[in-house]
Amino acid sequence: MKKFLKEFKEFAAKGNVLELAIAVIIGAAFGKIVSSLVDDIIMPLFGIIFKQNFATLTWNINGSHIAYGAFIQTIIDFLIIALCIFLFTKAINKFKKKEEKKEEAPKKSDEVILLEEIRDLLKKQNSKK
Repeated sequence: MKKFLKEFKEFAAKGNVLELAIAVIIGAAFGKIVSSLVDDIIMPLFGIIFKQNFATLTWNINGSHIAYGAFIQTIIDFLIIALCIFLFTKAINKFKKKEEKKEEAPKKSDEVILLEEIRDLLKKQNSKK
């Protein structure tokens, strides 16, 4: 779990261009879904636990209306979207590493292939005797 949190922190703190592009695309695509999840499921559950509707949490100071409950919901939206993007990017990076390992396998030269064939033929002949 510590490694996971460390990777997530590094991802959120710096990231590269590919990760940023993925974050923008995935964040936009899942924005409405995540907002609905937070607004319609998570925040009502928090409301039950804390006996408070977070959407209505406000401060009224000198006629100014500060809706900090909506801000809390927006923060939760962000964290869920960031977590989804992190997990998606982590899966892509794992796939890329597997592909790179496949490509790195050295190709055998014609001489090596010929020598292996000769070796295999000699083994076959020796096993018949």
